[in-house]
Amino acid sequence: MSFFSKIKSALSLFEEALLGSEQSFTTGSIDRAIFLLSVPMIIEMGMEALFAIIDVFYVSRLNDTNAIAVIGLTETMLTIIYSIAIGLSMGATAMVARRVGEKDIKAAEVAAVQALFVGLSLSIIISIVGGIFADDLLKLMGADEGVIAAGAGYTRWMFSGNVTIMLLFLINAIFRGAGNASIAMRALVLANGLNILLDPIFIFGWGIIPGYGVEGAAIATNIGRGIGVAYQLYHLLKGKGLIRLHAQNLIIKWNIVWNLLKVSAGGTAQFVIASASWIFLVRIVSNFGSSALAGYTIAIRVIVFAILPAWGMANAAATLVGQNLGAGYPDRAEKSVWRTAFFNMIFLGLVTILFFSMADPILRLFTNEPEVLENGILCLQIVSLGYIFYAYGMVISQAFNGAGDTATPTVLNFFGFWTFQIPLAYALAIIFEFGPPGVYAAISIAESCIAIVAVIIFKRGKWKLVKI
Repeated sequence: MSFFSKIKSALSLFEEALLGSEQSFTTGSIDRAIFLLSVPMIIEMGMEALFAIIDVFYVSRLNDTNAIAVIGLTETMLTIIYSIAIGLSMGATAMVARRVGEKDIKAAEVAAVQALFVGLSLSIIISIVGGIFADDLLKLMGADEGVIAAGAGYTRWMFSGNVTIMLLFLINAIFRGAGNASIAMRALVLANGLNILLDPIFIFGWGIIPGYGVEGAAIATNIGRGIGVAYQLYHLLKGKGLIRLHAQNLIIKWNIVWNLLKVSAGGTAQFVIASASWIFLVRIVSNFGSSALAGYTIAIRVIVFAILPAWGMANAAATLVGQNLGAGYPDRAEKSVWRTAFFNMIFLGLVTILFFSMADPILRLFTNEPEVLENGILCLQIVSLGYIFYAYGMVISQAFNGAGDTATPTVLNFFGFWTFQIPLAYALAIIFEFGPPGVYAAISIAESCIAIVAVIIFKRGKWKLVKI
């Protein structure tokens, strides 16, 4: 094949990945399957990461450190909601992918509906609690009166609108399990495009719309996500894909709900454990002042922007594992994981080089305050030192989840974060007086150790025997 023929073939494959179609990936080229799933998933996760980046970018133009700090504190608390949504999504993807692999589409549709019922119920409870206790939650996170006064409205809006987060994750997980990651990608592109347009309007004001400051960022985000959810629902109700919502399957099936909760519980627990550990890390950093907290907040948003696309590639592994185990091809499932992890390592290796060479100009997009910059640069560079290990760790974790073995990553996260990372961060930052860099080092060390242990356990192969 000539060079130009290869280019044409690659562009054709890229177009197919973007356009998408729900399909089984139990036969054919594994690399092709990884590409078709990963491209839209990477874009989808990149779009999700952009929400926080765009909010911080525009809010930083208010020249108010308190406003930036409140985004960091709120996003840290919202990671609990993300954890629940991601955990339920893991269960939904695993069950839908397994049923698709078994060629039982009706059962896949029923599993999808039960996931939506559970997600909606939880989001209503979270909305009520977060809306009422926004000020108290910020105070619990160590926010001073200035931060609370500047941004309690932002926190209240983000908690009250959490249903859009829950549904975006859940419905996209259903599409991914069915093998169509492109719809999930388009929903996030639409939601993010609207957020980018609406953020400056609601933050600074435009025409008859007054400026709401940092609170306006939350309003814009919820509108963008809400319209993205509407797009998803249209495709579930009127689309031509494998998974459709019908009147006859809009019934609660308690046995399937229970099975879904069992599978999702581990996924939710593993991310709650990880997210709660991040809350403790933020609490440690907040001891060193608002400049350190603002620098950490901006750097973590940039880190998430890089990590979420890598999670998109890891999500491809979850779909491939689920479908191939459902079809009775465990060896193909394992090979898919190792190939995906290798590609992910290359990607995050390039990100590490970028962060070390371009940390200063990247962070200057958000702030020019010397102390904030110094903390942000150190955070970017130190945390990225563990990316090579983390590339394998995140793919292996998602492979466990795709197989329905959510217990193994949960145990790994508990010991890795709670008994190792948090004590290490406290010791380095407070006891040994390294300050915020001690926290950044603890993140890199803990993530690397968790990845190494995950690889060792994965090689034993017990995940191939899980039934869901």
